[in-house]
Amino acid sequence: MLSDHPIDVVLLAPDLEAVKDFYVKKIGLEVVEDNPFTLTLKCGGDSRLVVSNSSVGTNDEQTQASWRVKDLAAELAELRSRGVKIEEYDLPGIKTVDGVADIGFALMAWFIDPAKNCLGIMQFK
Repeated sequence: MLSDHPIDVVLLAPDLEAVKDFYVKKIGLEVVEDNPFTLTLKCGGDSRLVVSNSSVGTNDEQTQASWRVKDLAAELAELRSRGVKIEEYDLPGIKTVDGVADIGFALMAWFIDPAKNCLGIMQFK
Protein backbone atom coordinates (compact mmCIF):
# COMPACT_ATOMS: atom_id res chain seq x y z
CA MET A 1 0.00 0.00 0.00
CA LEU A 2 1.16 3.51 -0.71
CA SER A 3 0.68 4.44 2.96
CA ASP A 4 3.78 2.32 3.72
CA HIS A 5 6.13 4.26 1.44
CA PRO A 6 7.85 7.66 1.53
CA ILE A 7 6.73 10.38 -0.84
CA ASP A 8 8.77 13.04 -2.61
CA VAL A 9 7.52 16.58 -3.05
CA VAL A 10 8.15 18.01 -6.54
CA LEU A 11 8.39 21.77 -7.10
CA LEU A 12 8.85 23.64 -10.38
CA ALA A 13 11.61 26.15 -11.11
CA PRO A 14 12.82 27.89 -14.27
CA ASP A 15 16.36 28.31 -12.81
CA LEU A 16 17.73 25.22 -11.07
CA GLU A 17 21.02 26.92 -10.16
CA ALA A 18 19.21 29.69 -8.26
CA VAL A 19 17.11 27.23 -6.28
CA LYS A 20 20.13 25.00 -5.66
CA ASP A 21 22.02 27.93 -4.14
CA PHE A 22 18.98 28.82 -2.02
CA TYR A 23 18.16 25.34 -0.72
CA VAL A 24 21.78 24.34 -0.06
CA LYS A 25 23.27 27.58 1.30
CA LYS A 26 20.26 29.20 2.95
CA ILE A 27 18.02 26.29 3.91
CA GLY A 28 20.85 23.82 4.57
CA LEU A 29 19.62 20.84 2.56
CA GLU A 30 22.02 18.26 1.11
CA VAL A 31 22.05 17.53 -2.64
CA VAL A 32 21.26 13.89 -3.44
CA GLU A 33 21.19 14.29 -7.23
CA ASP A 34 21.83 17.21 -9.55
CA ASN A 35 21.30 17.05 -13.30
CA PRO A 36 20.03 19.48 -15.98
CA PHE A 37 16.42 18.37 -15.42
CA THR A 38 16.03 17.96 -11.65
CA LEU A 39 17.61 18.80 -8.35
CA THR A 40 16.95 16.30 -5.55
CA LEU A 41 17.54 17.34 -1.94
CA LYS A 42 17.58 15.25 1.23
CA CYS A 43 15.12 16.16 3.97
CA GLY A 44 14.30 14.47 7.28
CA GLY A 45 13.72 10.74 7.49
CA ASP A 46 13.51 9.26 4.03
CA SER A 47 11.83 12.29 2.47
CA ARG A 48 13.20 14.29 -0.43
CA LEU A 49 12.44 17.60 -2.09
CA VAL A 50 12.73 17.43 -5.87
CA VAL A 51 12.88 20.59 -7.95
CA SER A 52 12.10 20.05 -11.62
CA ASN A 53 13.31 22.34 -14.37
CA SER A 54 10.30 24.14 -15.82
CA SER A 55 9.96 26.84 -18.45
CA VAL A 56 7.06 28.45 -16.55
CA GLY A 57 7.64 27.69 -12.86
CA THR A 58 4.59 27.96 -10.66
CA ASN A 59 1.74 30.45 -10.60
CA ASP A 60 0.27 29.06 -7.39
CA GLU A 61 0.61 31.28 -4.32
CA GLN A 62 -0.54 28.56 -1.92
CA THR A 63 1.81 26.49 0.23
CA GLN A 64 3.49 23.86 -1.95
CA ALA A 65 5.01 21.82 0.89
CA SER A 66 5.77 22.19 4.57
CA TRP A 67 8.19 20.84 7.11
CA ARG A 68 7.02 19.58 10.52
CA VAL A 69 9.37 20.81 13.24
CA LYS A 70 9.54 20.55 17.03
CA ASP A 71 10.79 24.11 17.66
CA LEU A 72 9.49 26.65 15.15
CA ALA A 73 11.17 29.62 16.86
CA ALA A 74 14.60 27.96 16.65
CA GLU A 75 14.12 27.01 13.00
CA LEU A 76 13.04 30.55 12.10
CA ALA A 77 16.02 32.05 13.94
CA GLU A 78 18.36 29.76 11.99
CA LEU A 79 16.72 30.57 8.65
CA ARG A 80 16.80 34.31 9.34
CA SER A 81 20.49 34.08 10.28
CA ARG A 82 21.09 32.56 6.83
CA GLY A 83 19.25 35.42 5.11
CA VAL A 84 15.90 33.72 4.47
CA LYS A 85 12.97 36.16 4.50
CA ILE A 86 10.06 34.84 6.56
CA GLU A 87 6.76 36.05 5.11
CA GLU A 88 4.25 38.23 6.95
CA TYR A 89 0.53 37.85 6.22
CA ASP A 90 -2.57 39.75 7.28
CA LEU A 91 -5.36 37.91 5.47
CA PRO A 92 -8.80 36.70 6.47
CA GLY A 93 -8.09 33.65 8.61
CA ILE A 94 -4.29 34.04 8.65
CA LYS A 95 -2.38 36.75 10.46
CA THR A 96 1.29 36.41 11.30
CA VAL A 97 3.08 38.03 14.22
CA ASP A 98 6.85 38.09 13.73
CA GLY A 99 6.31 35.64 10.86
CA VAL A 100 4.25 33.11 12.84
CA ALA A 101 0.53 32.36 12.45
CA ASP A 102 -1.56 30.42 14.93
CA ILE A 103 -3.68 28.17 12.69
CA GLY A 104 -5.45 26.41 15.55
CA PHE A 105 -3.81 23.01 15.68
CA ALA A 106 -0.32 24.36 14.92
CA LEU A 107 1.95 27.38 14.62
CA MET A 108 3.04 28.02 11.05
CA ALA A 109 5.46 30.21 9.10
CA TRP A 110 6.26 30.54 5.40
CA PHE A 111 9.07 31.55 3.05
CA ILE A 112 9.26 31.89 -0.73
CA ASP A 113 12.05 30.28 -2.78
CA PRO A 114 13.66 31.95 -5.83
CA ALA A 115 11.18 30.14 -8.12
CA LYS A 116 8.25 31.66 -6.18
CA ASN A 117 7.29 28.38 -4.50
CA CYS A 118 5.72 28.97 -1.08
CA LEU A 119 7.11 26.62 1.60
CA GLY A 120 5.78 26.24 5.12
CA ILE A 121 7.22 25.28 8.48
CA MET A 122 4.78 23.91 11.04
CA GLN A 123 4.97 23.11 14.76
CA PHE A 124 2.01 21.09 16.03
CA LYS A 125 0.62 22.22 19.37
